[in-house]
Amino acid sequence: MSTVTAATTSAPATDSMQGIADTRRRVKAILVGSVGNLIEWYDVYAYSAFALYFAPSFFPATDPVAQQLSAAIVFAAAFVIRPLGGIVFGWIADKHGRRNALMLSVVLMCFGSLLIAVSPTYAEIGVGATAILVVARLLQGLSQGGEYGASATYLAEMAHPARRGFYSGVWYMTLIGGQLAAVLVLLVLQHVFLTPAELKAWGWRIPFVIGALLSVYALFMRRDMHETTHFTEASSRAAPSGSIKTLLKHWRELLIVVGITIGGTSAFYTYTTYMQKFLKLSVGLDDLQVTLVVLGYLIVALILQPIYGALSDKFGRKPMLIWFGVMGVLCTYPLLSTLAQTKSPWLAFLLICAAWLIVSGYTSITGIIKAELFPTSIRALGVGVPYALTVSIFGGTVDTVALGFKQAGHESWFYWYATACIFISLLVYLGMRDTRTHSKMEQH
Repeated sequence: MSTVTAATTSAPATDSMQGIADTRRRVKAILVGSVGNLIEWYDVYAYSAFALYFAPSFFPATDPVAQQLSAAIVFAAAFVIRPLGGIVFGWIADKHGRRNALMLSVVLMCFGSLLIAVSPTYAEIGVGATAILVVARLLQGLSQGGEYGASATYLAEMAHPARRGFYSGVWYMTLIGGQLAAVLVLLVLQHVFLTPAELKAWGWRIPFVIGALLSVYALFMRRDMHETTHFTEASSRAAPSGSIKTLLKHWRELLIVVGITIGGTSAFYTYTTYMQKFLKLSVGLDDLQVTLVVLGYLIVALILQPIYGALSDKFGRKPMLIWFGVMGVLCTYPLLSTLAQTKSPWLAFLLICAAWLIVSGYTSITGIIKAELFPTSIRALGVGVPYALTVSIFGGTVDTVALGFKQAGHESWFYWYATACIFISLLVYLGMRDTRTHSKMEQH
């Protein structure tokens, strides 16, 4: 009897230990798979954050707004090539494994960052410097286009089915974490090591050297990544994979991804890459105030992601998207117009935090929703290609559109533009099925 009792009581303990070990394994795999996202967004935000310093080195115009507009156009150019990255790396991920795609994308990240770090200036080689900057950004764009689809797919397939929303929020923390790291580098360089003159002369190269080194570290981290069970099982069944022809058979899902992304990506880029310029050029804060405000609201945004993701596990993905859509339509214009009129860094911080309470309804779960729309054999392509295409049109152009309106003397038109993008997505949110309960994750 005692033997039976001991066996009975030890079983729950064993199951509990196995559960803890499984959770640790999943979390480690997701974090390693997501580290490229952190570096990708470090690179994106390093370019955006340090554009205020390096733009004069590549663009000869004397007007600061014109210089920033030129830098924004190059920034947007990288997004034009992102769909190609989504196709190439999505094909690799669906045909040859998520791990291989993630390894290759991080190598390409390294080259892009390193090229910017060592580039000559316009004063040294003329327009050739601008060309080198464009090539570097295109390499980063290819990498970023492939990284998103492959890493979102890896996340979805490694996460526990009942907690995919939560892990999606954790995954998105790495995107915001990359931006946070770039801001911290900016803050340290601005106020500890370098003067503004040194930053403009050569200090702007430092964050790109750091980006290249981070890519090498990510490659080291990913060397022991395990392939996902979903991909292994699909491969063993010889399911057709990595085909554009097969992808186009899922045209409804492709259109849903586009519709989901239009409003979310425009809002995300408004409150990340463009917001630093907005606080500087429109609100009128000084460099230190801008950096501290950005640092503060990114920390808030970071905390919100897993919370909102966990809420989607409990209440569904669709209610979170509708929250973002409705509140985004109602509040975008009031938030941005009020922000433009304030001169207080504290009020600016609170207003942007309010915006993140809205935007997190999209950002926290966007990766998992797209993955849940497609079967395993075509998932990386299905996530990456339509997302990259939409981001190239509505996300990467945010800075260009906003600064273009500002230069034309109609800055408030951008507020309506951002609102309209969210409204389009809201219509999609209202008509789509909830992917938490209508998921294709187990389909091969």
